[in-house]
Amino acid sequence: MRRAVVAANWKMHGSRTMVREYLSGLRGHALEHDRVQLVLCPPMVYLPALGGGLEPSLQAGLGAQDCSSESDDGAYTGEVSARMLADMGCKYVIVGHSERRERCYEDDARVAAKFLAAQSAGLTPILCVGETAEERDAGRAEQAVSRQFEAVIERAGAAGFHAALLAYEPVWAIGTGRSATPEIAQSMHALLRAALARRDAQTASKLRILYGGSVKTGNAASLFSQAEIDGALVGGASLVPEDLLAIAAAAAAGTD
Repeated sequence: MRRAVVAANWKMHGSRTMVREYLSGLRGHALEHDRVQLVLCPPMVYLPALGGGLEPSLQAGLGAQDCSSESDDGAYTGEVSARMLADMGCKYVIVGHSERRERCYEDDARVAAKFLAAQSAGLTPILCVGETAEERDAGRAEQAVSRQFEAVIERAGAAGFHAALLAYEPVWAIGTGRSATPEIAQSMHALLRAALARRDAQTASKLRILYGGSVKTGNAASLFSQAEIDGALVGGASLVPEDLLAIAAAAAAGTD
């Protein structure tokens, strides 16, 4: 049985007031830690405040939304290295999110470099892959997702996924209110696991693959009922602590 992971991606939301209220909403709650791991990924400027206020009993991991592809210090104004994130208490970092691929023009090579930089700093990368609406409508969804995944496997090797998470996020379902059906998500997750299994079956069997794309309290249980869905990368719903905790509880129940 793979332990589920629910990662909260706040995107560009937050304030000091929001952090205080969020911590208050989480206070006193506990999860079935043997069944689900909670990861919180606020904007970088709020990492210290959020991380410093989390109750140890929640056992939530702190994650960043991105990192530099550069591992060494240097003349990279505006960049934040994975080493710096680890120094601030991060354990995880999202790499290759579709919004960065599209809006920041990050190609597969840059995403692979960030994946390696994260691991070299001791962080667990959450690698995002997913197809656009145009690619799905053209029948190229599997090809697009496989290309993104293979680009990282080629650099990191199958062994690189011993300490990594994978997130399938259909771009057409992010922030749109639409969600892939559990069957569509299951099919793509199975394809990704099979791609890794062709190189290393043991690593593939242990890899946690998360679904990201308008995950909400209303659809979480049906998604987590699928055998290959090991959790979620949650966007808008993660801004409400009660909703995030409900999704995490559904993920824990889905490990039965």
